[in-house]
Amino acid sequence: MSTDLIDVHAHWLPTELFGLPPNSPFGAMRDRDGELFLGDVPLSIRTEAMSDVDAIIADMNVSGIGVRALSAPPFAFAVDADVPAGDYTDAYNDALARVVTDSSGRLAGLASIRLDDADAADHQIRAIASQGTLVGVAVPPVLRGGSLDVGVLRSVVRSASEHRLAVLVHPMQLPRPEWSKYYLANLVGNPVETATAVASSILGGVLEELPNLRICFVHGGGCAPDLLGRWTHAWEARPDVRAGSTSSPRELFRAAYFDTVTHDHAALDLLRTHAGENRILCGTDYPFDMAESDVASFVDTAGLDRLSLAAAGRDFLGLDVHSEVPA
Repeated sequence: MSTDLIDVHAHWLPTELFGLPPNSPFGAMRDRDGELFLGDVPLSIRTEAMSDVDAIIADMNVSGIGVRALSAPPFAFAVDADVPAGDYTDAYNDALARVVTDSSGRLAGLASIRLDDADAADHQIRAIASQGTLVGVAVPPVLRGGSLDVGVLRSVVRSASEHRLAVLVHPMQLPRPEWSKYYLANLVGNPVETATAVASSILGGVLEELPNLRICFVHGGGCAPDLLGRWTHAWEARPDVRAGSTSSPRELFRAAYFDTVTHDHAALDLLRTHAGENRILCGTDYPFDMAESDVASFVDTAGLDRLSLAAAGRDFLGLDVHSEVPA
């Protein structure tokens, strides 16, 4: 078995879809002299790094990555409930499927899903599963005041599980007034969004209802590993906290996957203690500024076994154990 890494957390968006879904809260993405801007905000990303497959493959070769799963950047999620985004998400999925097909097994694809209507999303998921090219879907952790335990997101997760598709949960860096400076919408907001989704999937009974669900919370689960003891104490002490699940949060935490993008070996050690080594996946967050640029060195110095990482990556993405080509 190859010791090349399997990166489950990387982003790609073709230039023709830089306009983003209708009513995107962030405004369109633009190329200015080879640099990406989101509205008027610089992203500190070269345009080719986000949109050019050759650049992505070149980065994989340098980084020791054998397979990379691509998903849309989070600001391309179709979160507006008032404007159907089927045309946009279908266009993204068609483009992604072509990229995956042409990659000779180097790339896997996580589809974009419309989030305005549960039935429409289920129809998309059925079509994706029947086509067999893309291995899963990517979704935000929070949506219109709810998380994975309610509404469209719970329906999407249930449908993905039914059709044996992986689910990658990626935060959107939603703005709040108290996070307007120092990049706090990312540095604090992203971990909080992700922890909200982990808690909701545990306490809301999602992981209990769907034992075959393959779901990954990126950025090491955000601040969820640090809060697991608090959740467990509350679940044991308060009837309202345990009303949605019959299993302890510590037990259900081990039903999910988490990536390695923690930027800290101590944080990764805590995650491994709570989740178990077979639930840790290699991630980079390519090509963002918060990406782990030398992921091979990071996982090696953290003491992670590359064979275990690869096996977990194959399990999550549904890749055949004898190859690096999607099953």
